[in-house]
Amino acid sequence: MKTVRIGCGAGYSGDRIDPAVELAARGAIGWLVFECLAERTIALAQKARRLDPAQGYDPLLEERMEAVLPLCVRNGIRIVSNMGAAHPMAAVEKTQEIAQRLGLRGLRVAAITGDDVLPLIQQHPEWRGDELAGIPTEKLVSANAYLGAEPIVKALRAGAQVVLTGRVADPALFLGILVHEFGWPMDNWNTLGQGTVIGHLLECAGQLTGGYFADPDYKDVPNLARLGFPIAEVSEDGSAVLSKVEGSGGLLSRATCIEQLLYEIQDPSAYLTPDVVADFSQVFFEEVGSNRVRVAGGRGRARPETLKVSVGYEDGFIGEGQISYAGPGALARARLAREIVAERLGACDLSEIRFDFIGMNAIHGEALSHPAGEPWEVRLRAAGRSASRRAASMVPREVEALYTNGPASGGGVTGSVRETIAIASTLIPREAVRPAVHSRES
Repeated sequence: MKTVRIGCGAGYSGDRIDPAVELAARGAIGWLVFECLAERTIALAQKARRLDPAQGYDPLLEERMEAVLPLCVRNGIRIVSNMGAAHPMAAVEKTQEIAQRLGLRGLRVAAITGDDVLPLIQQHPEWRGDELAGIPTEKLVSANAYLGAEPIVKALRAGAQVVLTGRVADPALFLGILVHEFGWPMDNWNTLGQGTVIGHLLECAGQLTGGYFADPDYKDVPNLARLGFPIAEVSEDGSAVLSKVEGSGGLLSRATCIEQLLYEIQDPSAYLTPDVVADFSQVFFEEVGSNRVRVAGGRGRARPETLKVSVGYEDGFIGEGQISYAGPGALARARLAREIVAERLGACDLSEIRFDFIGMNAIHGEALSHPAGEPWEVRLRAAGRSASRRAASMVPREVEALYTNGPASGGGVTGSVRETIAIASTLIPREAVRPAVHSRES
């Protein structure tokens, strides 16, 4: 039976690069996927493109391509990635530039566009949904529909060695490869459901091999500093054996697979994607060797008639300031500092303000944190939101003023003001979105 070996070289935009190099050099893979796009990531990429029309793709695209392209060309590995972000065409141009610089002639690189639906969302208020009700059109920064596997398949069948997309559903990056390799019909829902299981397991890279899983003395993972990223050896029926490069750090077990399968899943029997409504409820894992797990049992039914759209919009500014107190009475002095800053900010135009004692109540809140013993050191954090940058900037200014206008022995002040890009989701008719493939050869 034919098998296809796919490695995942990144699970988010800032992921490490060396595990991808290891996969390309030693993984015996035919495909390398970089999944680098989150909801907020693409909104920020759209803002970057507004400031510079040549930008908008993943900030680590150049570094990643320089690291893996020579290995991929030498070993016959093809690349699929959403590092195109807000500007897949610019990502293609940059990749071709890198290939030429490295002496890699004849590399065919394809961009997939059509996910940017901001003009449609601007023109059709009825498509904005409840989450975006009341948001002025001029505040909208981005609107990107989640495309499926079909345009990826089209690009691969046209001979692309590197495919760079904007917003596609994460599992579709992998499903497109499987549909291309095995010739699966796009209405074979059970096979597409199982392929989506594979994509969902791989999409977060190191999370499948023990990253985010480790919990010392409870769930131990060896050599996390050298975490290896996962490989799926997929058979034509959609079943797969998951593994990692031999000798790399991390752990791939039934437990790591189960945790990743449930990641970001609301209803395991109805995981909505652009390609299929996947059913994970019958998925099973079997350990078949050291760091080798077989997976099968995914099913599916007909895809939704709508596509999810992630919309980014301007949501004001957040000002933040932090200061530390240590030694006897540290908590009492931090509380006094909080009272001072709260009173000073009372006259500012802040729609929201919060205070945290980091390490005490910042995560669980005051009620759950109350039984904790008094700490020997406390770091006070103040944060405020405003539609005005000037008002938000008063938060770090008032925290810094505690140096000489507050309790004794405050130190280590930091402060910042940042614009907030909020994210909301909506649905639009599938037929309104028109993906396109653009292919070029270096």
